Amino acid sequence: MPERFFCSSLHLLCPVVLSLWGFIPTAGGQSRPLSPRLANYQITVQLDTDTKQLSGKETLVWKNPSNEAINELQFHLYLNAFRNDQSTFMRESGGQLRGAFIDRNDEESYGWIDILSMQARQASGKTEVLTGKYRFIQPDDANPDDRTVISVPLRQPLGPGQSITLDIDFRAKLPRIFARTGYSDDFFLVAQWFPKIGVYEPPGTRYAAAHGQWNCHQFHASSEFYADYGVYDVTLTVPKNFRVGATGGLKSERQNSNGTKTMRWRAEDVVDFSWTASPAFTIFEDRWRHVAIRALMQPEHASQAQRHIDAARVALAYFDKHLGRYPFTTLTIVDPPVSGLGAGGMEYPTFITAGTSWGMPAGVRLPEQVTIHEFGHQYFMQLLATNEFEEAWMDEGFNQYYEGRIMDETYGPKSSIIDLFGYRMGNLEASRNSYVHLDHPAIAPSFGNVWQLPDAYYGELTYFKPATWLRTLDGLVGRPVMDEIMRTYFNRWQFKHPNAKDFIAIANEVVARRLGNRLGPDLNWFFDQVLYGTQVCDYELHAVRSVRQGNAFRSVITVYRRGNAQLPVEVLVHFEDGNEQLLRWDGKASVHTFTLTKPTRVQWAKVDPQQKVYIDVNLNNNSFTVRPPASPAAKYAAKLMFWAQNWMQWLAWMV
Repeated sequence: MPERFFCSSLHLLCPVVLSLWGFIPTAGGQSRPLSPRLANYQITVQLDTDTKQLSGKETLVWKNPSNEAINELQFHLYLNAFRNDQSTFMRESGGQLRGAFIDRNDEESYGWIDILSMQARQASGKTEVLTGKYRFIQPDDANPDDRTVISVPLRQPLGPGQSITLDIDFRAKLPRIFARTGYSDDFFLVAQWFPKIGVYEPPGTRYAAAHGQWNCHQFHASSEFYADYGVYDVTLTVPKNFRVGATGGLKSERQNSNGTKTMRWRAEDVVDFSWTASPAFTIFEDRWRHVAIRALMQPEHASQAQRHIDAARVALAYFDKHLGRYPFTTLTIVDPPVSGLGAGGMEYPTFITAGTSWGMPAGVRLPEQVTIHEFGHQYFMQLLATNEFEEAWMDEGFNQYYEGRIMDETYGPKSSIIDLFGYRMGNLEASRNSYVHLDHPAIAPSFGNVWQLPDAYYGELTYFKPATWLRTLDGLVGRPVMDEIMRTYFNRWQFKHPNAKDFIAIANEVVARRLGNRLGPDLNWFFDQVLYGTQVCDYELHAVRSVRQGNAFRSVITVYRRGNAQLPVEVLVHFEDGNEQLLRWDGKASVHTFTLTKPTRVQWAKVDPQQKVYIDVNLNNNSFTVRPPASPAAKYAAKLMFWAQNWMQWLAWMV
């Protein structure tokens, strides 16, 4: 979900196999799950559209994944982030997110979730009442007013590999939409809405070493989510005139005598379940190979439905070719109303929200950008399920990088976001600009707990800087090697919760196999600077001097390293007779000179001519021309004036 832009292969199996949604066949015709499936939910919920409340019953079967006995369970109660102004989310966000605000004077703007009862079924057939035994905990900030995480003690420890069944009754009030979930008039986007078990990480999972541990963070303003894989069997009751979209696939529907309808949805091998309901949706359907695409559009945006669908098809094809197979058979795209844009630009398994407006010109590709970005999360949020509390860059950064690749290769590298009235901007270019134009690009590393990043730097450090250094890695190792790194990473770690070390190990493995020691014994030097460190990259082509020596010219090219990052760079030298020479430098010293003796003078020289070092913060000092062209600024001033005049004409036409 891009903060600033609102939101940047396995073979297909046969159709018979694809009809077994979410499964891979094994010998004997049986099927096995794709994921560990530690959490299996059966939820029945009714939406009261007048009170904006949910009444739910949840049965959860959860399996201990470790070789240790577990004495407690931990659950997320995300909707309590909107309970009052004292929750950690509200304190951190100030009651706003991505430009949308909560109305503090309107009690209906707030939301909450209460557990009415909780019981555990024991193997003996007896039940243990847990309702009054759980307690609110605040593992991240000790805020006593935060009620988004509970600890549930178990009288009888849950042994290694054992499962426990819990029956939970709950009631929830949805907030007015301003942060990913809630309602606006008769539009409902229901996300993070039920008691959801945290992730228990056994030794060897991510950073858990000697002992397993619960990973169950509070709901923060600058973070998203982390959950285990499971099965969701969810029965929804809504007014009969409402149209519904949800994670997974619709299995049954019945009309009730009281003016409601009940729909059963099922999703397997996913980390979450979200849904939407509104009587206003206009529904459009399409397909890409094995995937049924369903776009739920606002009537005033119906003319843009095909833009969303076409973008989804582009993303499906690109990820299938370059990363791996999308194993599900459904994809739902939700178009929120203007009043509900706080729910736009968000990702859930097989279910994404986009965002557009009436009259969106074809040359402003916001619908395409958001659709492609949110679909990409199906890989990094869902199929790899990285921890977005602690390592958000492994979802947002990878996804922003692929958004840039897909947008630029589909719509043009210089025009993929905007191509209107002579003004153009590419997607990777925009990501790079968002990072390099920071007031303090060295303010903090991208690695670490994202709620502890400096204020207002979450998007830049988890989306745009990682996308930019991933594009730099791409340039340094070459696209074929980069694609092999990413395919290996995806194939090896899907459904397994990888961490940064797992990705770096694969990058080192693939680069050593394909490039030998060309970039050193490993790439740790690179990740130490761009991920774990705060080094800033800036190389300057400082001077070019050519002096005649007999029948030849002795030319000296001087390059400065202005930043503290050290990356290998190339220098292209162009001579007056049209010949060129490409020079290489390890980029480590603060200054480096190249001395060449050639029949003609050097006309110009340029650092990083192919822009491999995409993270260089100042491209204006990368080249040096012996005889600069007259008035270079005039060309850009004229272009800007041309664009501004046409933009004003378009605005006048819209009014």
